[in-house]
Amino acid sequence: MLVIDEAGTRAALPWAPLIGAIRECFCEGCEAPAKHEHFIEVPGETDAKLLLMPAWQTGDYVAVKIATLFPGNSAREMAAVNANMLLLSAKTGEILASIDGGELTARRTAAASALAADYLARPDAHHLLVIGTGRIAANLPEAYSAVRPIEHVSVWGRDPAKAERLAETFANGVPVTDLAAAVSAADIVSTATLAQMPVLEGEWLSPGTHVDLIGNYSPESREADDEVMRRGNVFIDDAATLKSPGI
Repeated sequence: MLVIDEAGTRAALPWAPLIGAIRECFCEGCEAPAKHEHFIEVPGETDAKLLLMPAWQTGDYVAVKIATLFPGNSAREMAAVNANMLLLSAKTGEILASIDGGELTARRTAAASALAADYLARPDAHHLLVIGTGRIAANLPEAYSAVRPIEHVSVWGRDPAKAERLAETFANGVPVTDLAAAVSAADIVSTATLAQMPVLEGEWLSPGTHVDLIGNYSPESREADDEVMRRGNVFIDDAATLKSPGI
């Protein structure tokens, strides 16, 4: 069995080929049953989650991702999401590889967002606003740069110090504190948070802005208010999308 660690996973998934592979999979489809979701009580903190996500293509490969979401890790300066993926043969059931799921998830999520932007964002979109300071947020500028000419990256977070540290890792990154002004100036707004109440308001958006809501993955999560949802195209990346004939 091949074991691929975080660095190996990152090296094996450069942005352009990864985005292309996801585009192809979205068009061809695969079997992706509903994920199993279990709540885990954490004393003194928000409940954690255990997620089990299988998918396969007949006669090719089977993948099962095991992920945990511990919201309290943010206060510990630790990643909220940890994961591992097992890759198996769809012909024999043999386990072929164990792949670092945290890096895989971060890159796949950012790449799917970039793919959506390739369809929905203006061709000349060059100013990206990242709302959030976690692992997925750190991948967004490079992913978007594979499909759009990103020249400016603004970063906002609830903790200004974290936003400043993340912005410093980008060659064209700038931390911002006035979220409303940053939203109105951006061509692409990408939210990667665990917010349960909206952090993005539709009245801040300028016409033609592409909005990418990554963290809205459960009924308990809400990054945007109703006005955002009324203002344009909405791309939903889920198991049903994978079974559709196209995007």
